[in-house]
Amino acid sequence: MNIRTLMMGAAAAALWGTSANAQEVLKLGHVGAPGSLYESTGNNFAECVNESGKASVEVYGSSQLGNDEEMLQKLKLGQIAFSIPSSIMSSVSPTFGIFEMPYLIKDRDHMRKVRDEMGGTFVDAASGKGYQIIGFWENGFRNVTNNVRPVTVPADLDGIKLRTPKGEWRVKMFQSYGANPTPMAFSEVFTALKTGVIDGQENPLAQIYSGKFQEVQKYLSMTGHVYSPAYLASSAKQWEGWDDELKTVIQDCAVKASDFAYDESARLDGELVDKIKEAGVEVNEADKDAFIEASKPIYEEFGQQVEGGQKLIEDIQSLASS
Repeated sequence: MNIRTLMMGAAAAALWGTSANAQEVLKLGHVGAPGSLYESTGNNFAECVNESGKASVEVYGSSQLGNDEEMLQKLKLGQIAFSIPSSIMSSVSPTFGIFEMPYLIKDRDHMRKVRDEMGGTFVDAASGKGYQIIGFWENGFRNVTNNVRPVTVPADLDGIKLRTPKGEWRVKMFQSYGANPTPMAFSEVFTALKTGVIDGQENPLAQIYSGKFQEVQKYLSMTGHVYSPAYLASSAKQWEGWDDELKTVIQDCAVKASDFAYDESARLDGELVDKIKEAGVEVNEADKDAFIEASKPIYEEFGQQVEGGQKLIEDIQSLASS
């Protein structure tokens, strides 16, 4: 089902609580630093909603409202209206673990098709856990940085202490490559890199640069191993409590922000490698074929362990351009 149609159907759901009005302030929290894609996308969304006069969205970045896990809890408690979770959603519902599969999403056009044709699958998965996915935004294509050695093939990760987001399948993936993955909140990563608690991390270029990891890392390896969506999320309870007119505004602005995120992230990817090089980081291209070959077991395990996992893999792969 088309994601816009699905969300408009949700807009007709029974109301709960007090409806939002033009004076209500809706807080949006995220973990991104100043200059991050999260910041620019969140601001784009807020400006769109605010122009409608239906509500006022205030954006709080840099984990001011908590880390991803804490903000998901605050959504359910009604303490904030929105957050922008990414990889952590795989710990909310196993369905989101599909986006932990390496090299599954080929490019942004592929992701647009997944958003438009399969979005309902993920809206339903989140709804079953009490969350409302309103928009499909972007975190980006992830690459590895570290202070030990350039990473060209999976064996180069052997023994490297690598920060990952909280998510079962990302940890399993890097374990299979030989790394020592350590889940950690994004807000803690810079200090952990600087003090040597961890050797490296993996993130999209926009998160790497805005997080200033280039100041405390020697190597950037262009692995592009995973594409991470980000999501505009609320709680199902809050969503049901907003009047239909506000829901329409929020949904329309979320779709516009989705397209903005894809375009802005592509722009940033085109310029940030040089900026990271200028900071003194050695950049190398990874052997993606070697990583794809090494990733076959994680696909098999996901397909066997997650209900409907194999079909999810096949359905998403079928939407990639030939």
